Amino acid sequence: MLRLIRRTILRWAHAAVDEAGAYAGVVRGWFHSPRQVVSAWPEGEVALGPRVALFVHFDRQGAVRRHVLEYLAALRDAGLSVVFVTNSGHLQADSLVALQSICACILVRRNIGYDFGAMREGLERLELPRPDTELVVIANDSVYGPLCPLDTVLARADFGTADLWGATESWQRRYHLQSFFLVAGRAAMTSKAWHEFWSGVRPVLSKHWVVSRYEVGLTQRLLRAGLRCAAIWPYQDVVGTIDAGLLSGDTAAADPFVNVRRIHASRIRHAAVERMPLNPTAELWRQLLELGFPFIKRELLRDNPAKVLDIADWRDVVRARFGADIGSIERDLQRVLSNRSP
Repeated sequence: MLRLIRRTILRWAHAAVDEAGAYAGVVRGWFHSPRQVVSAWPEGEVALGPRVALFVHFDRQGAVRRHVLEYLAALRDAGLSVVFVTNSGHLQADSLVALQSICACILVRRNIGYDFGAMREGLERLELPRPDTELVVIANDSVYGPLCPLDTVLARADFGTADLWGATESWQRRYHLQSFFLVAGRAAMTSKAWHEFWSGVRPVLSKHWVVSRYEVGLTQRLLRAGLRCAAIWPYQDVVGTIDAGLLSGDTAAADPFVNVRRIHASRIRHAAVERMPLNPTAELWRQLLELGFPFIKRELLRDNPAKVLDIADWRDVVRARFGADIGSIERDLQRVLSNRSP
């Protein structure tokens, strides 16, 4: 009992520290301008098509890695005008040249306000939506992929069914579309709720605040305004693909790869029974890929903060489902992994 009380007190204390830090970062953020662009290409007016991708990037060295360039090229090949916004503060010369062959616009800004600060400034500076804008994809470099062409993914964003689409949805904190890949239709982008949300985004210095108030807040703000939000890969559909047959058999005698899959599948099933929401791009990575989800989170392969047990055979899953070249993923992992095999 004393141990439980101690853990509870520590959890409350950590939550209080996080909240205090968040509010301190918010207060400091109010003293920063939301306009942090230090350079732009091309100079003057930027021509954009009716379908636009706003892509947010960060790299401490100002480099744009090969897997990011491949993602940008896939967006372009799907018929999107690519607006690249980096929070790196600068770009290496070779990266800038590579970007200019793919992008319609490149904005370099100071690293203030995280992704949502960059999103706000990109939308504002490019005056999106324009009169002819049909859709805007908002994406970032937190994933590897796409592992297949994006045309089929975008085709599933039916604006007759929903006004804002996300690749995935989360029920953690409150219901929201995960912000690494959003597709906004004209009804969402021309709504008062959309305008008020983005005009209220401040360059806060708290990631906790950004997640709780901006990532969760965007979906919730649109829902309150009567707009429809949906996921291309709905949470319940993904959870529902867990193979109950995997949980049967002699677990102790199983191959270690099969064993951890059984353990993890059991964890997912128990979470579903207890109505405990999981992060789909972490705990449900395998099920998402098998359903055709064309991304895998960089954080999952690099750090695995959720301690997902069954991630070791990610290559086999990717090859079996997509037959994709994972060379650029392997090279990035060689660069970033520390004391962990890929």
